[in-house]
Amino acid sequence: MLNVSRDGRVLRIELNRPEKRNALNGALCKALADAIEEGERDSGVGAIFLSGAGASFCAGMDLSEMLTPAERSLAELHERLFTIGRRMTIPIIAAVQGAALAGGTGLVANAHVVVASEEATFGLTEIRIALWPFVVYRSVVEAVGDRRALELAITGRIFPATEAASIGLAHFVTPPELVMERAEEIAAAAAGASPVAMRSGMRFVAESRGRDWDEAGRIARATREEVFRSADFAEGIRAFREKRTPKWE
Repeated sequence: MLNVSRDGRVLRIELNRPEKRNALNGALCKALADAIEEGERDSGVGAIFLSGAGASFCAGMDLSEMLTPAERSLAELHERLFTIGRRMTIPIIAAVQGAALAGGTGLVANAHVVVASEEATFGLTEIRIALWPFVVYRSVVEAVGDRRALELAITGRIFPATEAASIGLAHFVTPPELVMERAEEIAAAAAGASPVAMRSGMRFVAESRGRDWDEAGRIARATREEVFRSADFAEGIRAFREKRTPKWE
C-alpha cells in the first residue's frame, strides 16, 4: 500500500491504495510515518517527494475501519504522522492530484511545498461524519491561519486548488498533466541544495517556532555561525566565484 523508491537524493513515497482513494488505515499510517522518518535519518536523502497513486491524493481516514476499537486506539500513531512536518530537517514536496480531504488535507498541511493540480480538491470534511479534525487541526492552522482553519472545520466544505493556493495550503497550481513534473523539479532542486544549509535551516525553523523575538534571534545567530564554519558554505562560495556547480561533501 506504499511505494517507496530512490531517485538520486530524492526519496519518492507514493500512497498506493487507489481502489480506496488512498484512504489511510492504520497500516498505511504506520508505513507512511516510518518511511518519512527513515528518509529523515538517511544522510543520503535531501528531499521527500510525496504523491498518491490513481485519481486521488488521499481521501482521509479509511471509514471502514473507523468504528473498530483498533482504529480508535491509534491516537499516538496519528499524532506522529500528522505533525511530522514540524520535525523534519529535509523538505517534503507533495504532488496533489484529485481529492485531498480530511486526513489528506492534513498530509498536505504537513508538506513544506505543495504542487496541486487545477482539478485537485481539499477540505476538512470530518464534521460531515460527526467528527472534528482534532489531530490535523494544528498543522492546518499553521498553513492557513486560525480563523480560516476554524471556518473549514465548521463548514466541512470542499474547495478547489485555486482557493487552496490563495489561503496558503498549496503553493503552486498547474494543469493536471504538469503536476508531477513541477513537483519533481522542486524536489530535485531541494535535494541538490547544500545538505548542511538545508538541514540547518529546517532545524532553525522548527527550534525558533513559538519563541520570542530575542530568543529566535539567538537561535538564528548560533545556527548561522555553524553554517559559516561548514565545508558546504566554503564550497558554495568557491563554486559561485568560479561559476560552476557546487560539489557538496
